[in-house]
Amino acid sequence: MATTKLDEIDRKILAELQADGRMTNVELAKRVGISAPPCLRRVRTLEEAGYIRGYHADVNPRELGFEVQVFAMVRLQSQAEADLSAFEKRCQGWPLVRECHMLNGEIDFVLKCVAPDLSTFQDFLMGQLTPAENVASVKTSLVIRCAKDDPGVPFDVLEERIARLA
Repeated sequence: MATTKLDEIDRKILAELQADGRMTNVELAKRVGISAPPCLRRVRTLEEAGYIRGYHADVNPRELGFEVQVFAMVRLQSQAEADLSAFEKRCQGWPLVRECHMLNGEIDFVLKCVAPDLSTFQDFLMGQLTPAENVASVKTSLVIRCAKDDPGVPFDVLEERIARLA
């Protein structure tokens, strides 16, 4: 299902679920203006097509004792596809790494990491990340505070774009 094949109801379903993934199908159907059975069918189709990747709770890391958040910029020695894939796989096995994004430019990857304290992150940095195979350098930035953290996509921008192209 390409974006252009999504109709207005599908996009409304996605926007509503992005805002509140816990609402019942009946509430969702009411919000998007259709009855519950076709709404559920549409949600399942959107899930199967990969538009909805999953549902999760947005937990507060600080409330759970994860006081440190760090962005690590990693440069590799080799950017061969096998080496890039090997690094990505290694990142998946590191619990402190919560996000891993491959970039273009001087930095190959940016990692979003969380840790209960600075010494735990330092142990990870010095004991696992920096000495990892193919890692040339790591630069880190400690997060002081988060000014914005909006997951998902801005559906209003999508709707404006679709209206412009119509």
